[in-house]
Amino acid sequence: MKPIETVGILGLGKMGGPIAGHLVARGFKVIGYDPVARAREQAAARGARGAASARELAQASDLVIVVVGFDSEVEEVVFGKDGALEGARPGLIVALGSTVAPRYSRRLASRLAEKNLVLLDIPLARGEAAATAAKLLIYGAGDPAAFELCKPVFSAFASDIFHLGPAGAGQVAKMVNNLILWACISVNDEGLRLGEALGVDPERLCEALRHGSAQNWAMDTQAERSGMPWAEKDMSIVLEEADRARLSLPLAGTVKETIKGLKIRMGLGMPEIPEHL
Repeated sequence: MKPIETVGILGLGKMGGPIAGHLVARGFKVIGYDPVARAREQAAARGARGAASARELAQASDLVIVVVGFDSEVEEVVFGKDGALEGARPGLIVALGSTVAPRYSRRLASRLAEKNLVLLDIPLARGEAAATAAKLLIYGAGDPAAFELCKPVFSAFASDIFHLGPAGAGQVAKMVNNLILWACISVNDEGLRLGEALGVDPERLCEALRHGSAQNWAMDTQAERSGMPWAEKDMSIVLEEADRARLSLPLAGTVKETIKGLKIRMGLGMPEIPEHL
């Protein structure tokens, strides 16, 4: 495998846009595609060359990083009309930065292997602020040689990079990470509301708790202020995977309903409906 020189980014939103900029700064040739004109313009301002389609992007890339929200969007940019598969050369590496069900990732790896393409799991953690600061966390998986080849690319936007096994293993790690994240947010909310009901200012209480055994990342970063856009999707993945594994996770079911109630109480809109789980 030859060194990666040109990287294609499918999805130039809050994560993909900053990633494109970091890669340009590291000296990689970057091509971006997004159906939203404003996202394309912002990526161009960061130095990325625009592509008219995922097909055109794949034709010119050594590595394609997919950063879209749902399985259905992955299907569209990879397998749809003018999708990456139509322009991919044999041996192209596709790195899936999206959070999807582990079984979908494994199935995607098999489908791409039939076309002589390589899939890597690289679901991204830590959110938009970390993307901007080039401090994302990658839960990696897939072909070890391909993963090592891509590490210089990944290190341009991630400060912590792990390889956990074959395709799907990275998505398992992200799924477990998100289960624990939403559980922490849920219990933080209930604990602080209890404290307030008993007469303790929640901000002062939160500051004190950060110095004790109740401290957690969600509390430190006030993660609930992100709007929690993927909470229901993440928890649906957890519960569906647990069902298929014949594993009872009663706390996970409670977390799904608790986090949904928290979002409703915060006025954050209707829950997302996961697609193609």
